[in-house]
Amino acid sequence: MTGTPAAASPDQGATRRRVLISSTIGSTIEWYDFYLYSTAAALVLGPLFLPASSPTSSTLAAFGTYAAGFVARPIGGLVAGHFGDRIGRKTLLVATVVLMGAATVGIGLLPTYAQIGIWAPILLITLRILQGLAVGGEWGGAVLLAVEHAPPGRQAFFGSWPQMGFPAGLFLGTVAFSAAATLPDEQFYAWGWRLPFLVSVLLVGLGLFIRLRLDDGPAFAHARSRGQLLENPLLAALRRYPRRIVAGSAAALGHGTIVTLFTVWLLSVASGPTGEHRSTALLALMIAAAGQCLSTPAFGTLCDRIGYRSVMLAGLAAAAIALIPGLLWVPGGSLAAAVVTFLLAMTVGHGAVYAGIAGLLATSFPTEVRFSAVSTTYQLGSTVSSFVPLVATALATTTGGFGVIAAIALFVAAAAAAAIVVLARSVHSTQPAPTGADMDT
Repeated sequence: MTGTPAAASPDQGATRRRVLISSTIGSTIEWYDFYLYSTAAALVLGPLFLPASSPTSSTLAAFGTYAAGFVARPIGGLVAGHFGDRIGRKTLLVATVVLMGAATVGIGLLPTYAQIGIWAPILLITLRILQGLAVGGEWGGAVLLAVEHAPPGRQAFFGSWPQMGFPAGLFLGTVAFSAAATLPDEQFYAWGWRLPFLVSVLLVGLGLFIRLRLDDGPAFAHARSRGQLLENPLLAALRRYPRRIVAGSAAALGHGTIVTLFTVWLLSVASGPTGEHRSTALLALMIAAAGQCLSTPAFGTLCDRIGYRSVMLAGLAAAAIALIPGLLWVPGGSLAAAVVTFLLAMTVGHGAVYAGIAGLLATSFPTEVRFSAVSTTYQLGSTVSSFVPLVATALATTTGGFGVIAAIALFVAAAAAAAIVVLARSVHSTQPAPTGADMDT
């Protein structure tokens, strides 16, 4: 998408800056909470909450609870999407930050299996599901506020700002766990791993302060004033735009697979069977996450200038190339190989895909169904991708190699590439409802 940005009044400019900063900080807090769990699942949750007969079985169980949060995400997206299209974006964003913070602090306070037995994994899964519900509603609201406040021709750039919340949250969470991991193993497993979760209680207060200062975007306000809000926006989206919803889910699956394959499964592999390379792997991931904070808005600007398709397809290609050092050299504990792999996969590959997907999805649907359609497509794809660590661990165990894992990852990347091409053809402005001619046929 290209175009010359319209001149903004001083009030409009101030509002846009406030929305960008607020949505980015709020999104960072949500993703910090959510991805703390992924790091913990790779490093510590298995032996403490899900003891099994072997380390591999324990890891499989931990990745299964990790996936439970993603299974809840479409439900959160459906609920938030419906009410977000009916009553506005701000109310849902306030609710999600409270729910996420409560669940994260709860995990930090949870007794282990040795203390309360079977109730430990039951409560752990319950809290993880609450995290999934929260982030399922968070993403759509945050990116839509940004995109719907954007001037013409800047939707990708504005949409990339809340997307920076993911690498920023991942960076902060990795820093927190890296600091905790410097403790002696006995202290780390006894109480040190809990500290990053408990810090969230401070972040919830900041998130609430930020979210309460937001307002709904001008596109939604315009649709509401004209009586264009629908009783059942999701049903309307499914009827009008079935192909876009399928394509959006496939594109989200591509983005999600990059995240779960590299930041969860490969992080576990890179840490070594006994965690001997844990600090090396976390350092490499931390560097890549910091890099993505810078690359995401740059790729968003590039999407506005040369189009979503070129930038996002290049990102998928970069992530595919990162499989080579990732599968061949990272398991050996090499810091250089880990840094190259995570930089290529996350800073470049995921940075390019993730920067564009917010604007691409948001501008593929009209205002009155946008929250429901965007949340549904994104969360469905992300949910399927959450099973990648579980599948990859099982395949690596049964096949003894990484070839099948690479083949599956490449197949997913190809499907996501095709979906991006389809969606790029359907992008329209963020102004209110299109005519029936805009519907999928």
